[in-house]
Amino acid sequence: MLNIHNLSVSFGGEYLFEEITFRLGAGDRVGLIGKNGAGKSTMLKILAKEMEPDSGQIAADKDLKIGFLKQDIDFVEGRTVLNESYQAFEEIKRLEKKLEEINHQLAERTDYESEIYHQLMVDLNDVQHQYEIHGGYNYQGETERILQGLGFQREDFNKLTDTFSGGWRMRIELAKLLLQQNDILLLDEPTNHLDIESIIWLESFLNNYPGAVVIVSHDKMFLDNVTNRTIEISLGRIYDFNKPYSQYLVLRQELREQQLASQKNQEKQIQQTEKLIEKFRAKASKASMAQSLIKKLDKIDRIEVDEDDNSVMKLKFPVSVVPGKVVIEAHKITKNYGNKNVLRNIDLLIERDSKTAFVGQNGQGKSTLAKIIVGEIEYEGKLKLGHNVQIGYFAQNQAEYLDGSKTVLDTMIDAANEKNRSKVRDILGSFLFRGEEVDKYVRVLSGGERNRLALAKMLLQPFNVLVMDEPTNHLDIKSKNVLKDALKSFEGTLILVSHDRDFLQGLTNKVYEFKDHKIKEYLGDIDFYLEQRKLTDMREVEKRDVEKQAPKETNRQSYENQKKLKSLNNKLSNIESKITRLEKELKEADVELATNYEKTIGQKDYLKKYNLKKKDLEKLMKDWEEVQEDLMEQEN
Repeated sequence: MLNIHNLSVSFGGEYLFEEITFRLGAGDRVGLIGKNGAGKSTMLKILAKEMEPDSGQIAADKDLKIGFLKQDIDFVEGRTVLNESYQAFEEIKRLEKKLEEINHQLAERTDYESEIYHQLMVDLNDVQHQYEIHGGYNYQGETERILQGLGFQREDFNKLTDTFSGGWRMRIELAKLLLQQNDILLLDEPTNHLDIESIIWLESFLNNYPGAVVIVSHDKMFLDNVTNRTIEISLGRIYDFNKPYSQYLVLRQELREQQLASQKNQEKQIQQTEKLIEKFRAKASKASMAQSLIKKLDKIDRIEVDEDDNSVMKLKFPVSVVPGKVVIEAHKITKNYGNKNVLRNIDLLIERDSKTAFVGQNGQGKSTLAKIIVGEIEYEGKLKLGHNVQIGYFAQNQAEYLDGSKTVLDTMIDAANEKNRSKVRDILGSFLFRGEEVDKYVRVLSGGERNRLALAKMLLQPFNVLVMDEPTNHLDIKSKNVLKDALKSFEGTLILVSHDRDFLQGLTNKVYEFKDHKIKEYLGDIDFYLEQRKLTDMREVEKRDVEKQAPKETNRQSYENQKKLKSLNNKLSNIESKITRLEKELKEADVELATNYEKTIGQKDYLKKYNLKKKDLEKLMKDWEEVQEDLMEQEN
């Protein structure tokens, strides 16, 4: 299918990888792994023919079709979700245009007996036949099936793509690739913006996919469930095993241990031979024997042990000052959107040095409560921070707050103060931004590099309470482990929102489950919580209740209900985000009017813009109520 032979790529005189050889065949589902910067995305670009290697050859079957899902997506504005998805069918769309032209000509002509009219009828028949062969009468239904599988609802189909967030636009791009019937799929972090239901659907799709798939992902469970082969890029070499990720790690470690044992035995033999050579050299009668041993030693093929790339970021969260015994005390916290509420009468007590996990289905208020704690959104009820409490906050989309027009170094310098500005380069170095890398613009960084920069930036501000909302998005597996170790050793108070069981294990000693606008406390770690709930993993947390909804329904009905619920929750979350932003803007405007009325009111169209924002907020509140009612109706 695709043969890669002696492939080499270098940057700045250093090889990213050198003389790599492997083959992709039908049915191969490859997990392409390695630390951030190892060359995974570069490899995908080369396979997709978007980038030329320095040397080597790529031999492909004739007419091989390759689909490539990138992290950065750029859509043409003005297209609906359906129209953008239909771009997957280039040949069908070309034939549709041809059919339209022929039918238009036939409608205008009246010379039914002429040769030209006859030829048009022949052409129409040929084009219709081609149209049928290419699936022209089925592609619209297939498009809707794939879009619904990825979480879209029918009411979304005719909305413009530019009204959707980056995560949903990525789903549209993924739908296009799945519809193209490519021979090889190259997927760069496909699960980053997918909810649990969509990830499970994608796993099922890929497991039945007849072609080859190459996936770059840091989601270990996804790799284990989908792949049957693992290729790791490390220090310019590749390690290729026909096993999914977890099994590969075991085999790779066993291989290295065997190499170490063989190398140790060989070293003993070499040392013994060298001693004999020294001994025989001293005697003239043994000189020929010494020469023979020297030749034998020269011919030995020295055993090498595979190197491990252990360069990882160094992360330690320092505690600023010691706070009081109670750091957060919340009483009857309620978050309302219009006449409906997300959180209802929440009581919460967080004590100094406690480690707490927030878990539960999407849209149940985990991130909302985190934002209330850090003072990002308004609420009803009472929330009191303890004495000397200083909060550090890592938002779910923290990397999006970085300015793409700044360099890595400028981003850090602008966030630093007089005391720590001189330490900026040292901090960046510990996060693997070294040498010329600090001069890179943020916009060219990978998702993992942006997250590393956002984490580095956090160290410039003092805190003793750390609130983190899904901090592992985009981080490679080694960086996840580094972050986990840093959080384990953090001597302050930790609140962690996450759906990653592997990451949560050993990190927290208390779990709050968010469900039905309430929270329930479990005094134990994540394994204790899952045991109490009789669940096997975090995926069950997010999908179990949906499955319980209507036991008498058919599988198809149940499937559709799950999709509907997910869509409504996502829609609700999107509206809440917009309401939060508008409320903040209006609050800032009110403060500005109160403190400097004459100057503010004198600004061109100020009141007009202010009133427009209020109308937008009212409409969003109404939208929120409608979606919430739909959600409650669907749940019932």
